[in-house]
Amino acid sequence: MQNTTTLPVKLANLNLEKLGIELPIEGMTCASCVARVEKALTKVPGVESASVNLATERASVAASPQVDLGALRKAVENAGYSVREEQVSLSIEGMTCASCVARVEKALRKLPEVVSAEVNLATEKAEVKFVGHLDEVLPRLVTAVEKAGYQAKLAQSAEAAAQAGGETAALPDWWPVAVAATLSLPLVLPMLGMLFGADWGLPGWWQLALATPVQFWLGARFYRSAWKAVKARAGNMDLLVALGTSAGYGLSLYLLIARIGHEGHGEAPHLYFEASAVVITLVLLGKWLEHRAKRQTTEAIRALNALRPDTARVRRGDEEFEVPAGQVKVGDVVVVRPGERVPVDGQILEGSTHVDESLITGESLPVAKSPGAKVVGGSVNAEGLFTATATAVGAESTLSRIARMVESAQAKKAPIQRLVDQVSEVFVPVVLGIALLTLLSWGFATGDWQSAILNAVAVLVIACPCALGLATPTAIMAGTGVAARRGILIKDAEALEVAHNVKVVAFDKTGTLTEGKPHLVAFEAADGDHSGLLRLAASVQTGSEHPLARAVMDAAKENLVSVAPVQDAKAVAGRGMSAHVKGQALSLGSSRWMQELGVDLAPLALRARELEDEGRTVSWLAEGARPARLIGLLAFGDAAKATAKEAVESLREQGIRVVMVTGDNKGAARVAAQALGIDEVRAEVLPADKAQVVSELKAGGQAVAMVGDGINDAPALAAADVGFSMSTGTEVAMHAAGVTLMRGDPRLVADAIEISRMTYAKIRQGLFWAFIYNVVGIPLAAFGLLNPMLAGAAMAFSSVSVVANALTLRRWKGRAS
Repeated sequence: MQNTTTLPVKLANLNLEKLGIELPIEGMTCASCVARVEKALTKVPGVESASVNLATERASVAASPQVDLGALRKAVENAGYSVREEQVSLSIEGMTCASCVARVEKALRKLPEVVSAEVNLATEKAEVKFVGHLDEVLPRLVTAVEKAGYQAKLAQSAEAAAQAGGETAALPDWWPVAVAATLSLPLVLPMLGMLFGADWGLPGWWQLALATPVQFWLGARFYRSAWKAVKARAGNMDLLVALGTSAGYGLSLYLLIARIGHEGHGEAPHLYFEASAVVITLVLLGKWLEHRAKRQTTEAIRALNALRPDTARVRRGDEEFEVPAGQVKVGDVVVVRPGERVPVDGQILEGSTHVDESLITGESLPVAKSPGAKVVGGSVNAEGLFTATATAVGAESTLSRIARMVESAQAKKAPIQRLVDQVSEVFVPVVLGIALLTLLSWGFATGDWQSAILNAVAVLVIACPCALGLATPTAIMAGTGVAARRGILIKDAEALEVAHNVKVVAFDKTGTLTEGKPHLVAFEAADGDHSGLLRLAASVQTGSEHPLARAVMDAAKENLVSVAPVQDAKAVAGRGMSAHVKGQALSLGSSRWMQELGVDLAPLALRARELEDEGRTVSWLAEGARPARLIGLLAFGDAAKATAKEAVESLREQGIRVVMVTGDNKGAARVAAQALGIDEVRAEVLPADKAQVVSELKAGGQAVAMVGDGINDAPALAAADVGFSMSTGTEVAMHAAGVTLMRGDPRLVADAIEISRMTYAKIRQGLFWAFIYNVVGIPLAAFGLLNPMLAGAAMAFSSVSVVANALTLRRWKGRAS
């Protein structure tokens, strides 16, 4: 994460009973703001004094160590201001299970400057929101993690990871598993020999020699992690493994020494070295397989990083230079040859070609490009040579933003994970209690302390909370990864979880279900001067970027109509445009606006109704103030997208109700809806009212999704339970949405909901199996029906099976592929 210029939070002990806190405040404009913030802070319990500096926008607070940062932030917010927050991603080393996750989060959240902390076991990262300056807060975060028994460092960004290349892509070392298996195999030969009626037993000292390096050399990682957990007064999976295998090894060593006199006299001692060695081998194997499987869940990020070309060919003057891609600047002219990857986002200057954007947008077919068209960095130039002006490079490129969005979604927790976190906090202590109860119950009830120890060991070994910690994040990583490869970018885990429950989808019409490229199909003047009507309408629309405005300007060019100078042109939200043309005050817009202006539409009302019945969007041109005089009408046509009807059908197959919400007139909206198979239409809805329509749809208690692409859709996208934004639309809409569709194909909405449902199903399946392993396994072990080796195998298999089940999501293709 890049360092920012926010003011630092300095927490220093002023004395044994007082803490100094500096908060960066946003929104202050004058001395009265200063007084209001100071007054709000001093009212917080534990605050002795507060001093606010307007110039530095900083509040210095003297308070007791027990003061709550959240209370200080809330006080500032209640006063009408805000405390600036930053976010950092930390790589955490040493975590093995869900209990570790809970402990790291708890350690980070204890710091006064930390607002929130979320730790992901699958990615081994912590996302921390804090108040202050990274350089000063980072050492405290690292120290807190180390005190909890783990290691922390600043996580690499997606670009840094890509540059690290092979180092980050290296698989975990497999040799400890191989060595442990080699040493453990002779120890299980007696059990194999029994199947064939042969005596393949080894002398006790040989067993000791083989088991010791497995226990204390290859298994040293469990002891180190367990010791850290004990120092932190907590428990984790490694503590359970270390205690269980040590008990088995210790029992065997005791029996070997106590019964040494029987060695070589026909009665070999019954030892359990194979149990401890095989358990460690199986756990190592399980962790290695788990690590490999987890790497596959992050393939989407690595695939995106692999799209970044190392070099770019830049034209400066009459010469071409090959430079590192990172040195290309905005405005540079890059040359892209056939077969090469486009190095940066840009706009084509010269040349025509087809570009393969499949790994970025999910579009399976190459897309035709000509001068003026946009190209995305990382896409492949299929045929012709072209030059392009660089418009976005580095962290601002589309590829980098996609990678950040996918990383963010994979790093965050789904709401369902909170239940797992609560369980994991008490899991290890409960298991230790069950193991102790098993030991004492068997020992005192039967007097067979050997069996008592082995049964307690089995309880410790099988009770692994790894699968609990992996079930949710691995499914989310796999789901968001495969969705990204199909052109569906999911902003966070919450959007993924909410989308599975969507029962109503509200579509904007223009640009979402239609091509968004309307053309003028008719224009009729009330006085018969059709050319004059077009000239005035085109003049009013001069400079506007609205699709309807472009349609009018194109029609004026086609009809060789000149545009008059315009003054005071302005857009009236949800209504149209107004301007002065040669002294005439003109208004061009919707029927609703004309009614507000008192315009008599009767002369052309019949013609307007005919056009609307044909599915046309009708706008009116009027002159003057209230009441304004009608000049004429203009009718626009906008073809539905080829895939729109299929998208609606796909949603209906999933049991989802589809609604069209548009600002168009009722006639045009009704015709378009009928053609697409949509029964419910909300027409003539102003942009400000779209959010209200979404709220009305939500009033029925069903989860509602909104699909749009324009600035006017942003409030509705934010109001919906989950918003879907077309990347062909505006940046504002994409920021407001929880899901961004990388190409303007409405079928992706159904695909996004489908992958959400599949991911959520995998989460539930993973949690079910994680719980069932323990619910069934622990009682079996406690009642002596499960030996330690089988327990170790079951424990290793539980984590691997949960991750492998999540990885089946990678086979999902989607309907819009």
